[in-house]
Amino acid sequence: MGSLLSNIDPLYVISGVLVGGLVGFTGVGGGSLMTPILILVFGVHPSTAVGTDLLYACITKTGGSVVHGYNKTIDWKVVGLLALGSVPMTALSIVALYYLGVDSKAVQGIITKTLGFALFFTAFSLFLRKPLMKWYDAKIGEPNPKLVTRLTVLTGAVLGVLVTLSSVGAGAIGVMALVMLYPKMPAQRIVGSDIAHAVPLTLLAGIGHSVLGTINWHILISLLCGSLPAIVIASIASARTSDTVVRVALGVVLLAVVARFWFL
Repeated sequence: MGSLLSNIDPLYVISGVLVGGLVGFTGVGGGSLMTPILILVFGVHPSTAVGTDLLYACITKTGGSVVHGYNKTIDWKVVGLLALGSVPMTALSIVALYYLGVDSKAVQGIITKTLGFALFFTAFSLFLRKPLMKWYDAKIGEPNPKLVTRLTVLTGAVLGVLVTLSSVGAGAIGVMALVMLYPKMPAQRIVGSDIAHAVPLTLLAGIGHSVLGTINWHILISLLCGSLPAIVIASIASARTSDTVVRVALGVVLLAVVARFWFL
């Protein structure tokens, strides 16, 4: 550990500061930006970027879960339903990566294409969240409780696959799905529940990637040195920032990244 701390890379620390600050301001942008940065800017192997970002996300979102838990803004029933779908699908995805060979060209292609797909829907949710909510409320309204339960489990299953393969989706996509399924739930409770679910999801996926040998501990520690203090500072200052401007800017960046990944 001493050698890891002595070899902290300032460029990774700066990346952690930028992404951590964005997450603190908006609640999204962690996996959707960190993984592309590692791959496109630093040239990290896709599977290593995903694995490293998963543990990075787990550690950073644990702090958020503690705060939301203290403020009682987590619906643990919803978290449990999401986990009911995500945990087995995460395990199956890790097993699939193991048998396909995590360093093979086929798996690398699957990871990059899945990453592009997840980034596209993240950008889509950032741009069109409000119009979609209005349309959903007018056309569908509040669905049947039994159907909501099944769809929540299904949402968890989809997130389990997406997050394991790309480290993207637990934030913006998860929140958007919960808003549609639970329109009467307060926004803070939706965000808190989504963050709480992301912790076991990213932890399990991260452990799986660790077993596969796709974690770069040097990069992980450098990123955390920048992101952890940045998240705290940005969270305090978030009230002074235009959430809409930041979300639109993030959406534009993500669409550019999507184009890059789909044509790798």
